[in-house]
Amino acid sequence: MGEGPRHIGTAERRDRLALRQRLAGPSRAESPEEVAGSLVALHGTDPATVYLAVGARLADAAKTVGDTERALYEDGTLVRMHGMRHTVFVFPTELTAVVHASTGRTVAARERATLLRNMAEAGAPDAAWLTEVEESALAALARRGQATAAELARDEPRLKEQFVYAAGKSYEGVHTVSTRLLKVLGVEGKVVRGRPLGSWTSGQFRWAPAPEHPALDPAEAQAELLRRWLAACGPATEEDLKWWTGWRVTEVRRALAAIGAETVSLDEGTGYVVAGDAGPVAGPPEPWAALLPALDPTAMGRRQRDWYLAPELRPMLFDRSGNVGPTVWWNGRVIGGWAQRADGEIVWRVPAGEGIGRDAESAIAAEAERLASWVGTTRVTPRFRTPLERELSA
Repeated sequence: MGEGPRHIGTAERRDRLALRQRLAGPSRAESPEEVAGSLVALHGTDPATVYLAVGARLADAAKTVGDTERALYEDGTLVRMHGMRHTVFVFPTELTAVVHASTGRTVAARERATLLRNMAEAGAPDAAWLTEVEESALAALARRGQATAAELARDEPRLKEQFVYAAGKSYEGVHTVSTRLLKVLGVEGKVVRGRPLGSWTSGQFRWAPAPEHPALDPAEAQAELLRRWLAACGPATEEDLKWWTGWRVTEVRRALAAIGAETVSLDEGTGYVVAGDAGPVAGPPEPWAALLPALDPTAMGRRQRDWYLAPELRPMLFDRSGNVGPTVWWNGRVIGGWAQRADGEIVWRVPAGEGIGRDAESAIAAEAERLASWVGTTRVTPRFRTPLERELSA
């Protein structure tokens, strides 16, 4: 009788996470591009998360803001766009075609159909009118290079037109064509988020033409995206993969088969790694600590999290919608949370009973000092507040 799949235990999974997600000291990256490549996607719903996630993983954290802005807005090696689960992420630019074909097209078709239906219900102009406005707006954006919605509306005044959404219902509202149309163009891969109007924490973005990319076969793109993520973040369960991608389970299984993923045994059941990756890692890294931001992809990247996040910590570290707040890590597990106070001080707390020891306390304090050194006078408040973050920052 042959041997079954190799078992990868919790300790080894934490070692893989430390090394491959650039969290242990020796594995830290030299550039934001290296960080994004190692994680596949940086969560971009909260603009500050991108920078805080990069800074936690750079060997020289002092370069965080300047190098990330260069990559996003000068070199164009990173791009902020809609991706999995209809969420905004920052991706390596070479992945834009893969992301759009694997996840964007389905969402885009649904979003455009919804916009046209909402406009028709409100008695607004038809699809032909919307197409004219879209083409005019895209031409204006191409001329400008980057622009806000208000700037585009000066070139194409029809973008300012409004229509009533859900008339007569409790959630009735007035929508502007520019807001809804630019969102649709974003998920269609025609426009991306450009440089913000304010600092690196600002949520007021300009829009920019999307990088040109070839049209890919959706199934092939799904296989490539899943292969990259498993290589960086595996092993993972089928449930993890379905949650992260937002795909149907049949699509996940098809992509796993296409890349020849290997089956492994995990404490919670069957897991998957890319072909040839089932063997043990080189060795456990040295002890490490990290202060990761709200929505960080390491904390948010999986559906099943008990192997690195104790269930009893979740009520204080997550909001009611399931968004994680700032977390404190020690040797591959979440042990507490952190926040920034109004005076700029970085404060952290590990709930009583964790018993982390002096080495952990010293390492965490050093990470808090390292974070404060590059954040400087900037004040960072997570978009989604969590109970412990609110308490610490008060």
